[in-house]
Amino acid sequence: MTGKLKVALVAATAVLIGSTSAAFAQKTLEAVQKRGQLICGVSTGLGGFSVPDSAGKWAGLDVDICKAVAAAIFGDASKVKYQALTAQQRFTALQSGEVDILSRNTTWTLTRDTALGLNFAAVTYYDGQGFMVPKKLNVKSAKELDGATVCVQPGTTTELNLADYFRANKMKFTPVVIENLQEVNAAFFSGRCDVLTTDASGLASVRKNDAPKGKSDDYVILPEIISKEPLGPVVRHGDDQFFDIVKWTVNALVEAEEYGLTAANADEQAGSSTNPGVKRLLGATPGMGKALGLDEKWALNAIKAVGNYGEIWERNIPALGLPRGINNLWSKGGIMYAPPVR
Repeated sequence: MTGKLKVALVAATAVLIGSTSAAFAQKTLEAVQKRGQLICGVSTGLGGFSVPDSAGKWAGLDVDICKAVAAAIFGDASKVKYQALTAQQRFTALQSGEVDILSRNTTWTLTRDTALGLNFAAVTYYDGQGFMVPKKLNVKSAKELDGATVCVQPGTTTELNLADYFRANKMKFTPVVIENLQEVNAAFFSGRCDVLTTDASGLASVRKNDAPKGKSDDYVILPEIISKEPLGPVVRHGDDQFFDIVKWTVNALVEAEEYGLTAANADEQAGSSTNPGVKRLLGATPGMGKALGLDEKWALNAIKAVGNYGEIWERNIPALGLPRGINNLWSKGGIMYAPPVR
């Protein structure tokens, strides 16, 4: 085969694959509605974000986002199938159509937003990477970790940030790379490594939920935050309608908190509020649902199902011992801010 023919075949194949992928992506809402449920990719178990109970019922901030999107589409938050995915499985599962949406403590980066063919719909948790160590090591700062063994998951921004941080600070480390979340946590608590590194929220969750019983206080999270980790739901490139649905569902939850709309009062406010913004959001003034290709009560149904963003936070995060901080509304000292629904 000649070089020119090879190039032509490669180009033709790329065009075919790209066209097929785009055509597939454009049918997400139709496929979800026909199937009768949303398939949502979540973690293999991270307390506060996505974790199943003994009966297989999922809960957490990321799970509530899945429920809100299902409620916006179907008017029923129960119409979700949860697919547990490791860090290395998650993007392939979304790209291939195995899941419709990824809501799995996933960081928004330029390369993921472009080269991987993904769209990050919103930020649902502003986080940053940290380090956890056994208290008995008497380490007070990440700058004291030269020569440490560090447990880390592959295929994550965590792995990349770890290398950058140690290189920038002229320190050396030995990575202990384990794909499965539960296994990497177990390796740390069994003493296979000196340090566990991941998002600070993840460290808080692991310390509370996975440390040996009664031993959570034997581990400390160091003060340094070494990165920006904006986490949020992800969809495929090529489907602007579904991208808009996920994006504006999250925006609606944040906007609801600002308006004081809750799961308990949203129905009543839909019929009584004279605030033009509230009336648009809850469908009393029509138009927003039609713009998304959904029922006019899309946002009302999402809010009734999971509450506003503040309610989602209070239900899932305080038990981890984490302050709301920058994840508070912009009007309360945070950076949570939703574009206007109009």
